[in-house]
Amino acid sequence: MKLVSYLKAGEIQLGAIVNEGLYNLQSVNENLPKNIIDFFHASNDLIQQTEKQLSKIADNSLSVAPEKDFSLLAPVPRPTSCRDGYAFRQHVESARRNRGVEMIKEFDQYPIFYFTNHNAVQGPGDIYCMPDHFQQLDFELEVAIVIGKEGRNIKAKDADAYIAGFTIMNDLSARKLQMEEMLLNLGPAKGKDFSTVIGPWLVTPDELSSYLVPAKQGHVGNNYNLSMKCWVNDILVSEGNVKDMDWTFAEIIERCSYGVTVFPGDVIGSGTVGTGCFLELNGTGKLHNPNYQPQWLQANDTVKMTIDGLGTLVNTIKAEATDWSILALKK
Repeated sequence: MKLVSYLKAGEIQLGAIVNEGLYNLQSVNENLPKNIIDFFHASNDLIQQTEKQLSKIADNSLSVAPEKDFSLLAPVPRPTSCRDGYAFRQHVESARRNRGVEMIKEFDQYPIFYFTNHNAVQGPGDIYCMPDHFQQLDFELEVAIVIGKEGRNIKAKDADAYIAGFTIMNDLSARKLQMEEMLLNLGPAKGKDFSTVIGPWLVTPDELSSYLVPAKQGHVGNNYNLSMKCWVNDILVSEGNVKDMDWTFAEIIERCSYGVTVFPGDVIGSGTVGTGCFLELNGTGKLHNPNYQPQWLQANDTVKMTIDGLGTLVNTIKAEATDWSILALKK
């Protein structure tokens, strides 16, 4: 299934994408909830019944009208939490090389993550940013999972069963704020917490079975051959593949759940794919050409991300009508 959350007549609704049309799930099965997290709690029988009804829509044996006049939200509009990982060695290695420091050996020992602001998760559409955010505003091309059932101390070999689905993630970053506060060895905080974008929908794992590939040597869990691309103002700036993840989502879940309960609706990002942000691209450009002109996101830029099997996520960056700056408050 491709699950979506959308706004219609001021209410958040739950739907599914079938043959490029959006169908309200309660119209398909009146026993289903309107909220995607409540949907994760539904019985397997109820979910299987819904999948059968959706397949009847797909083959035109069930007549249900698709929705009109709606606005797509993040597939999980109000996640229970939001973590972001650090799974792509290429990105970490390139970023450290560009700063003139050695690759950190701990990367290959265990996966890591940080918590970001789950109340600032957004979906397709306009993203409003404050003046300080535009001080080196960056995209980050990622894939994310959503947890579908509660678990604690989950072993990597069992962890894929806890994944409800996959979605595209754009971990927007205000680099000047981020670098400033991390001088104090804490964060990222204000450099990250203003917006994390996911969407356009949540794709259940069964839909991606044809893309399965082995995890990298020495790693455990499912891996997927999914091309990843990002355009800024219709210019291709980043290209990678989900299969290049060194740490699998199963291994990241194992670490996330150690001594902690993960819940349905928790969002976990992969971290940035290699070439997947301007910070890395600018550093590489400068390394090879001292006259390279760094690039950052500007007001009214459009960011478009596509991942095979997961759709296309489009956002336009907008400027808040204010000149208020917390960078100006430094003592």
